[in-house]
Amino acid sequence: MEIRTAEPLIMKLLKEVAEEGLISSSQMVKGFSRFAESLDDLALDIPTAKELFQSLVPQAISEGWLDASFFKFSSEHGEVQDKDHEKLRRYKEEVVTIIHEYFHSDDIPELIRSLEDLGAPELNPIFLKKLITLAMDRKNREKEMASVLLSALHIEIFSTDDIVNGFVMLLESAEDTALDILDASNELALFLARAVIDDVLAPLNLEEIGSKLAPNCSGSETLHVARSLIAARHAGERILRCWGGGTGWAVEDAKDKIVKLLEEYEAGGVVGEACQCIRDLGMPFFNHEVVKKALVMAMEKKNDRMLDLLQECFSEGLITINQMTKGFARINDGLDDLALDIPNAEDKFSFYVEHAKKKGGSFLHLARQMYNVVYIEKLSPLMRYCQELAREELHQLVRSTVCNHCGLSSRGIFQADHVEVAASGLKELGSS
Repeated sequence: MEIRTAEPLIMKLLKEVAEEGLISSSQMVKGFSRFAESLDDLALDIPTAKELFQSLVPQAISEGWLDASFFKFSSEHGEVQDKDHEKLRRYKEEVVTIIHEYFHSDDIPELIRSLEDLGAPELNPIFLKKLITLAMDRKNREKEMASVLLSALHIEIFSTDDIVNGFVMLLESAEDTALDILDASNELALFLARAVIDDVLAPLNLEEIGSKLAPNCSGSETLHVARSLIAARHAGERILRCWGGGTGWAVEDAKDKIVKLLEEYEAGGVVGEACQCIRDLGMPFFNHEVVKKALVMAMEKKNDRMLDLLQECFSEGLITINQMTKGFARINDGLDDLALDIPNAEDKFSFYVEHAKKKGGSFLHLARQMYNVVYIEKLSPLMRYCQELAREELHQLVRSTVCNHCGLSSRGIFQADHVEVAASGLKELGSS
């Protein structure tokens, strides 16, 4: 498009590599799709870009090296794509403002609220790409803040797939980024390595990221550098301090402080002092770690006094329901590993959930939340009973009545082991 005389040669080259199988049909379609998505930006430099592209696509399809599905998709979904492009443009503008405000305020909870207000979780990978790209163009302080934020986002609202896809996008555009940020490749490798050390990504996720890159992608070398950094001796400490320490190191430091304050409390400390220590950490987004560590320590020390601390934190609003539930959920997810060191870990965990239920009040809400996240492989007896009912209307009536009486969600009653709660409710209803 920039050099019109080169068009025949480029088209011939693309045709030959497609015919020889060097570029698969799906990769060709993907390349054209990515190009189509960037036409608005390209048109700023080449005003006729859209018209030229629209003339090239039919030619490529007629010559047989571009699948006709690309043209069909573009025709059928052009209006939708225009709307999506506008949504994406606005999203990018808003997240840049949000990220700049975060770099200024260092307020993670506020950033998370702002991101949730945008209501576009499907664009989380784009946020990650923008965050790290902006951080790489700033000082070590912002790079450290970006790594810390990534840990918090993964805990709060980002899935592992969001993180993986965000890094794939970064690696795919690494060559272009390097035009503006000279050391972009090495810094991106550090961000990848740091994500692994911070448990945002597992080492296996690096393999997944690599599998999503094109064979000749320059980002593959960046990925190789990240693996080398992780494999080096004393890698953990060095990578944690890769941006010179600062605020980001606080996450690792907070883990040590949490263990110490819990040990002091377990040895006979005062609840009020322990709560104040948690408050002094100043990391409310990380309080799920307090919950997790407290439950593990209760199992190891066989000291249920930790539950009193958690209840006090919960009652004071020091630890929110979301943080409390995430802490319990992390224990539930790691029960198999815990059982290697604590044989009765599963029984103890069940006891802790029951304890929360028996305490009543808002702590009972936690128990109900936990029942909603602890899935069972087999359908509960209550579900099987309802499914055996002859009429769907009666099925719905039983479900609705039990849920309303017991305070359970209509989905949770069948997703989780609510048998005891629901059965008790049925007995009460039967006697009334």
